Amino acid sequence: MFYTIDELVTESKNYPSVAEMMIAIEAENTGRSREQILAIMEKNLVVMEQSVAEGVSGVKSVTGLTGGDATRMNDYLAAGDFLSGETILQAVQNAIAVNEVNAKMGLICATPTAGSAGVVSGVLMAVRERLALTRAQQVDFLFTAGAFGLVIANNASISGAEGGCQAEIGSASAMAAAALVCAKGGTPHQAAQAVAITLKNMMGLICDPVAGLVEVPCVKRNALGSSQAFISADMALAGIESVIPPDEVVLAMYQVGRQMPSIFKETAEGGLAMTPTAQRLQAEILEANR
Repeated sequence: MFYTIDELVTESKNYPSVAEMMIAIEAENTGRSREQILAIMEKNLVVMEQSVAEGVSGVKSVTGLTGGDATRMNDYLAAGDFLSGETILQAVQNAIAVNEVNAKMGLICATPTAGSAGVVSGVLMAVRERLALTRAQQVDFLFTAGAFGLVIANNASISGAEGGCQAEIGSASAMAAAALVCAKGGTPHQAAQAVAITLKNMMGLICDPVAGLVEVPCVKRNALGSSQAFISADMALAGIESVIPPDEVVLAMYQVGRQMPSIFKETAEGGLAMTPTAQRLQAEILEANR
């Protein structure tokens, strides 16, 4: 078992891949067979696929605050006249789709949370054709993301209520970045660097949901988090390393989360949640639900 990113990288040398290491540890911890563990992750993958497809087809949240943006991005991509890379924009579209489905109370796969579920799934759905990933490799992508997420969860936080949005979108983006590196043929060490680069960039990100709902600005933060994962992965694959070691970055994120005022940790008492427009929307939603 590993408890730090450094231990993860070192221990992974005893296995064919980070994913295989994670599967072996899961089998040891749960008593489940390899086949059972793979079947569970395959089910998660199916849910991700379904939530992306549903969101792109067009959904509206219960409150009406969000919805339809995944369809807009899909149309924008189809027009072919965009500034960013197509794969990144597909990930953005997918991430929005998943979180719009979450906002309508649809079925999604929390990775690592419901509020950040669009990042890992969005990135994987966008890159699997580009990298010609087999079904088994797509499942491995999720195990790899989970391995790095496990370390972050155990040493910092994946909860917006505990550590701010850096703990949710930040963690999800770091997990996706690490999985991208490994899926592209990078080393576990490079994957660890991608984690550090991502978390450093998202450190201090507050959780300020309008009206206390996982909609604004959550949906769009998933979109930007998915794009961050690609940039971090490419930087790591290029040989760029974090001056601050990954485990120290995780610890710093934890400390920032502890020091962050409660108004910035999912209480809807600070940040965007306190803007005049947000206050008006909150009042309208409360009135509509009386």
